[in-house]
Formats: sequence, C-alpha cells, structure tokens
Amino acid sequence: MLTLVRIDDRLIHGQVVEGWLPVLKAQRVAVVCDQAASDPTTRALMELSVPPAVALDVLTVAAAPSILKNAAASPERVLVLAPGPQEVLALHEAGVPFSSVNVGGLHYAAGTVQLGRAIYLDSADIDCLEALDGRGVRVEGRAVPSEAPLDVMAALKARA
Repeated sequence: MLTLVRIDDRLIHGQVVEGWLPVLKAQRVAVVCDQAASDPTTRALMELSVPPAVALDVLTVAAAPSILKNAAASPERVLVLAPGPQEVLALHEAGVPFSSVNVGGLHYAAGTVQLGRAIYLDSADIDCLEALDGRGVRVEGRAVPSEAPLDVMAALKARA
C-alpha cells in the first residue's frame, strides 16, 4: 500500500528518515526522480541514508507507474518521494492510485511564492497542484508528521 506520496526537493533526508518512516512504518521507499535514477552516486548516497530494514527503489518517472500500481495493491507499506509536483501529477495521470499528496519541502528559488515555512511554488508547480486538486487529490503541506497540516489549495486561493 502507498502510505504517503510526498513532494520534497531534498528527497531522502532527516525529516523523512527520522520523522516519516517510523510513523508510517514504511517498509520501502520509492524515489521517483529521473535525475536520481540516472546518477549512481546519488543512488548510493540514498541507499546509505535509509535504515537497513527499509528497501529502496530509485525510479524514473516513466518506470514508476507500473511498479507503484503493484505496490498500491500490495500489503507492503511504501513511502513515495518525488522532487516536485510534476512527477506526482505524472504518476496520477498514469493511473497510480492515491488520494492525497504531502508537500513537505520545496525551497526558495527566484520567481516562487511562499505558502508555508518551506513551501515555495512557481507557476508550473501551482498548475500541477491545481491539476491534482481537480483530479480529486487532497494537497496538504507539512514537513513532519507532528505539524498541523496546511491546506495548500486553500492557501493558494487565499493568495489570489
């Protein structure tokens, strides 16, 4: 089962390993990122970052849907990580079943607007999140499980 689909431009880091993995009781992490999937050094660093009992898949956006559809139907608890909304929208459009997405960290870059402590969105990000919302996917923002969730779509509407 897909326990959480999370957008975080840092992918695997302390908040994920120390915060989300124990709460979700995830047995596998699936990173969906073309750059990471094509870089052996990045993949090796990620393998060192997850606990030994947690399996890791580093997948391209093209390869991920078939694997994640199977994972969604499996009893294994899977945390899905993607660097941006574009990858998550592509997964949903390809039929990966999930009803919510967590925006955990998208860091500042020129041309972005701030919605949360570590949520900065550009127009392409907003378009993708609006498309996910239009597909019935709830979009929440929070860095760690103990934070109160931010309704990202309501926050976007409030900015308009």
